[in-house]
Amino acid sequence: MATSVKLDDELKNRIQRLADTQHRSAHWVMREAIRDYVEREEARESFKQEALASWTAYQETGLHLTSQQTRDWLITWGTDKETEIPECHE
Repeated sequence: MATSVKLDDELKNRIQRLADTQHRSAHWVMREAIRDYVEREEARESFKQEALASWTAYQETGLHLTSQQTRDWLITWGTDKETEIPECHE
């Protein structure tokens, strides 16, 4: 699929300078920038959807952990005393 993007002269020049210093083509720089942006935004959207699903589950069940329970559990990560996730409760 061929796609064109209109860029102002200043941005084109910045891209070209960056490409020159990295011994890459301007096309490569733009493709990498777009790929990075799309991956970041997909991750952000996934996080948002997971948070919304968690909120919906909480509203339906009332099950939760308090922030202190969560902190106490997370503090054990990477230690010899690492524990399993606490049981959710109402």
